[in-house]
Amino acid sequence: MGIKGIILDFGGTLDTGGDHWSTVIRDGWNKAGVVADDALFREAYVFGEQGMEKALNILPTHTFSDILNMKLQLELQYLAQNGHFPPQQIQPKAAEIAEYCYGVAKEETAKIIPILEELEKKYPMVMVSNFYGNLDTVLEEFGLSKLFKKVIESAKVKVRKPDTAIMQLGIKALGMQPAEVLVVGDSIKNDIEPAKKLGCHTLLLNGRKWGEDGLTDEEIDTIENLDEILGFLEIM
Repeated sequence: MGIKGIILDFGGTLDTGGDHWSTVIRDGWNKAGVVADDALFREAYVFGEQGMEKALNILPTHTFSDILNMKLQLELQYLAQNGHFPPQQIQPKAAEIAEYCYGVAKEETAKIIPILEELEKKYPMVMVSNFYGNLDTVLEEFGLSKLFKKVIESAKVKVRKPDTAIMQLGIKALGMQPAEVLVVGDSIKNDIEPAKKLGCHTLLLNGRKWGEDGLTDEEIDTIENLDEILGFLEIM
């Protein structure tokens, strides 16, 4: 069967050009003069991610900038709690780093709008993403909302990647067989492996990865930039 529809990831795919968000935030820390070795940074990043997953104060109306500020305050709180950062600097430094990170996301999403518009002319698209319950607001914020037939968000459906169940929801939303669907994402663990298990075609967007996620012995179709999707589809 040929490819008839596309499932896309959001975080680390559409908003960073393939870079894991930890690498973007690390750049922001460096630019803001927040000093930490790699081990401490990873601890703070994981603390922030876990805190965001458990947070009860995230509203559907929160913007991407709001989310970044929340996450970065959690990360810097971790540093402060462990004696590595002055508590009085948490809010101003979080805001400074968030501004940098938001600029990256704004620039990257602006780049890919023409690509997605071209794809959407030929292929219905569904988004499947681990997110916090406000993804509709974020997509509207970046001008992406009208390009997707449906948005499947982990916080709303109560299942997260790499569970194949959330990918199955995306396939169902397209109304297609797995062999007719191309899944595009930045993570082997969260995007490529569950999609392959279901029988979908896959395409990995290369970039700076988290840990070993970018390393594999298995042959995987990869692209360096999202505009290469068009060429990939032409030869399928």
